[in-house]
Amino acid sequence: MGRVREAGTLGGVWPWLVGWALLCSACTSVNPYFDPSKAHHTPQGFRNSDGSTGGKGLGELLKWYVERTLDGLPKPPSTHVNGYDFPQTRPDLAFLHANRTEPTLTWIGHATLLLQIAGLNVLTDPHFSERAFAVQWMGPKRRVPLTVKLDELPRIDLVLISHAHYDHLDETTVEALLKQAGGAPFFAVPLGVERWLKARGAMRVQAFDWWQSLRVAGVDLHFVPARHWSARSLFDRNATLWGGWVLRANDFSFYFAGDTGYSRDFIDIGERFGGFDLAAIPVGAYLPRWFMKDQHVDPDEAVRIHLDVKARQSVGIHWGSFELTDEPLDAPISELAQARSRQGVDASSFVLYRHGETRRYPASPSGLIPAQRPQRPGDEAPAASHPLRAGAPLSIRPGMKP
Repeated sequence: MGRVREAGTLGGVWPWLVGWALLCSACTSVNPYFDPSKAHHTPQGFRNSDGSTGGKGLGELLKWYVERTLDGLPKPPSTHVNGYDFPQTRPDLAFLHANRTEPTLTWIGHATLLLQIAGLNVLTDPHFSERAFAVQWMGPKRRVPLTVKLDELPRIDLVLISHAHYDHLDETTVEALLKQAGGAPFFAVPLGVERWLKARGAMRVQAFDWWQSLRVAGVDLHFVPARHWSARSLFDRNATLWGGWVLRANDFSFYFAGDTGYSRDFIDIGERFGGFDLAAIPVGAYLPRWFMKDQHVDPDEAVRIHLDVKARQSVGIHWGSFELTDEPLDAPISELAQARSRQGVDASSFVLYRHGETRRYPASPSGLIPAQRPQRPGDEAPAASHPLRAGAPLSIRPGMKP
């Protein structure tokens, strides 16, 4: 009985399973953003570019839960680390606070990154809580402690949200960002997530549909497709959009894939933007494949994305923090290495950071990767530049909903 209790723990208790089951099978409301000319829009919400709606049904979820419980999964890490004692490092906070010119990336954990680009401090999918769930007394627990607190980081200028799942959109962290010294950051979010943020007091928020863009303090910001789904409650399945982010400054470009299964979208992204200096691509939470394939890439597919989007360098994210699926937390360490080898990708081109690690990146040689590319017919034109200062008005281009 003890084995079943331990093996069946994905955050500690059965209510977590019930909650996820309800999310996976919940109905949705009417889509206020519905545009019949866009294939990923539906009257009830959104879907992937191939028409799929992501996720699995209640029956499949229960089947997975029974199988993982009987098999005692996930196993604690043992191949590359001893238990959950992952290698960690403390960020050079003095450098990060002083830096205004050098592109840097710091992996906080899971999908949370601090990107410094063109003098901006950008935070992706910020999550600094101990559990990835609606409450902090159950749900997936952070297995590797943070090496830095949110209030120790430089003031955050821009926050990028990929989608509304609890391991990517954390209410406690958002509330702390809204209260940060110097004023709340600017939030760039998928369609529908802005309502959740505004209900919590956020005023400086811009919602994006796929392929929409905005020039923000000298950086071109684009929202791009991913293959996933969304839900936070019983009645909002796919009511908000999901996707990834592209940032392009004059001398550096960055792609954040968010959370995704594999699709042709990444070939399209590579073709539209011509490549990136650096990409952050998920490499964890992928087993069992029969259940996870439609929503989470495995390391082989992550390397395919690296190649599809034409990244000069990539870093793996979405691993090593929360036990969300069946593989041990340290599995991506060897699985990514094997995937690189199979696809002929150099080890230095797609790496994993230590928790808390910062790496500095050189600016692009002039003309290597264009800062801007012509848009295709039907793409939204970029809006006027938004300066990101506290109280600055938002520039919302035609066709975007405030």
